[in-house]
Amino acid sequence: QLQVVESGGGLVQLGGSLRLSCAASGFTFDGYDIAWFRQGPGKEREGVAWISRYGDTSHYADNVQGRFIISRDYAKSTAHLQMNNLKPDDTAVYYCAARTTWGNWYLLSLYDYWGQGTQVTVSS
Repeated sequence: QLQVVESGGGLVQLGGSLRLSCAASGFTFDGYDIAWFRQGPGKEREGVAWISRYGDTSHYADNVQGRFIISRDYAKSTAHLQMNNLKPDDTAVYYCAARTTWGNWYLLSLYDYWGQGTQVTVSS
């Protein structure tokens, strides 16, 4: 069964940190780019971070640049999103997605597999 499963969400205070994980199964992990998206209350889903299938390139949304770090562990077929200095605006459901198609990393339509999401809530 082809799937990605997120974990690691929770409630954290302003300025705190969380580490999200995305476990992939049923497909060749190193053949896919991995991205994290998020959808806040009343907002559209937006791209947060992306890492290439080779692990040598990453991109970030402007509003998380310098605070979030995306990484991947090929041995465990898992990707991570380290989130530091969290703000209330980071409150959202965070989704992991995988794709083989080339193109702008923030385009939702280019992704083949999506997880169910994990809730991140930042309190002030």
